[in-house]
This record gives sequence, C-alpha cells and structure tokens, in this order.
Amino acid sequence: MTDAEIEITADLVRDLLREQHPDLAGLPVREVAGGWGNQMWRLGDGLAVRMQRMDPTPQLQLNERRWLPVLAPRLPLPVPTPVRSGEPSARFPKHWTVMTWVPGEPLDHSSISRGDHAAGTLAGFLKALHVEAPADAPVSGDRGGHPRTCTDGFDRFFRAVVPGGLADDVRAVWDDAVAAPEWEGPPLWVHGDLHPANVVVSDGTLSGVIDFGDMFAGDPAWDLAAAWVVLPAGTVSRFFDAYGQADAGTIRRARGLAALKSLFLMLMGRNGGRGLPGGKPAWGPAGRAALDRVLRD
Repeated sequence: MTDAEIEITADLVRDLLREQHPDLAGLPVREVAGGWGNQMWRLGDGLAVRMQRMDPTPQLQLNERRWLPVLAPRLPLPVPTPVRSGEPSARFPKHWTVMTWVPGEPLDHSSISRGDHAAGTLAGFLKALHVEAPADAPVSGDRGGHPRTCTDGFDRFFRAVVPGGLADDVRAVWDDAVAAPEWEGPPLWVHGDLHPANVVVSDGTLSGVIDFGDMFAGDPAWDLAAAWVVLPAGTVSRFFDAYGQADAGTIRRARGLAALKSLFLMLMGRNGGRGLPGGKPAWGPAGRAALDRVLRD
C-alpha cells in the first residue's frame, strides 16, 4: 500500500508506542473523530497521538515539535504541547507525535453561549501570541501575505458557493481587503488556521486552541479573521476593543480574509468539498453563519 492508503488503527498506535515509547503503551487508546491532515488518538486521559495522514510533508508536525514548547508557556489558553516524538519506521513510514490533550468540545460540534467572554478570551490569547517572531520561524507559502495574493483562491470559492443574493456584498468586502494597506510591522507569530474545528469550547466559552501545524510568521490579520469566523454575532467590536492593537487597515484585511475562510468552510461542507479531500458536513453551516457575520458586523 502507498503511504496514503495505510490504515491507522488502535492496534497500530499501540504497536508504535511499544516500539518507540514502551512506557506509554499500556495507556488506553481510542480514536478521536475528525482530523484531516493528521488523525488523532486519545492516549489515556491527558495525552493524544497525532498521526500524519493527509499532510504531504512532515514539516507541519516538525514545526509543532519545535515551536509549541516555546509558545505554550506564555499563552493564556491550553494548547497541545509535544511530549514525545515518533519517527518513521517500517511499521508506519510517517511522523507521529505524542501531545498533551486539550479538553473541551470543538466549536464545529458545539456553540459559544457566552459571547462577550469568548471575545475577550480570544483577544487575550491573540495578543499573547502576536509578538515578533524570530528569524528562523516558519513562513507559509500560501498564507501570511496580503489578501491580494489569495485572489485566485477567493474567486474559486466565490464561484463555487457564494449565495446569489449575497454575491455583490461579499465581493465588496473582498475588494476592500485587497485595497487595504500592507502589514508594515515585523512578521508576528500567527496560528494561521483559526476556524471552528481548531478551537475548543467548555462552559459556553473558548477553553483552548488546537492544531498549530500551519503556524507561521506574518500578518496578524490572518488570525484576526477569527473575530467573524469563530465568535458569535455581535461580538466583533468587543473583540477588537479587547485586542487593542489592530489599525483600520488590518481590520479591513482581516474582514476580507474572514470572507475567504467562510467560503472555504462552505465549500468543505458541500458533498465532500467538490473534489477537495475529506469534506466536512458540519463546516457548511458554520461557514454560512460566519459569512453572515462578515456582512453584518
């Protein structure tokens, strides 16, 4: 079988632990629903095994191994932190990592009821994350730059899923983002992929952030788009007031990127993503709700 066809099972996870981390092999192993680039398995109560699956390169896991131990201690929400490294072997020719488990329910299967609290929590998290990144921080080939570099992707998503009655308004938001000024500050640490599947909720508010594989140094607008994509309606102003360091141009870029991300979520929710691997049915309604917030807030 090719690497992509390898079936990842609980027995495989246990075998790999016995080979490389035998002191952990006795812990219960159970699959976590979801996952795309990586498949997740709970390991006991406090750990998870992150298995490279769809990701074509191990670099995303290697970035998490290198940088999450640096970032996690100064972040005000729990994030998964690598504790053991699993290396490619004859049994499984890809990378895998044992990480701390972040408790809570992913937002794409839950909801936020304490909107103002969640807005303040997310703002505090991003203020702590968005500091100048070192020169050797990872950069992204398709994210982190000005929205104008993503016009082809936006147009593709727009043609595929934009509701007809909203097309002009959505296009106006995107055109405004493309016309916004460049980020003029230093490259900042950015999560890069904040959407409902990558934040977790407890007690009606945000309680953790997961999946840092796409982290990079760049424009913080890529994360600030979460004000519309993650938070409930009516909390955008509360979020930006609490964040306190976004100028008007950055907010314009962030709103356009939120439109881009909303359309992508809608596409992924449509029958397997229309040719994109691993469609996510729950993402369609989440994307449409986010798009409505982009236009309202």
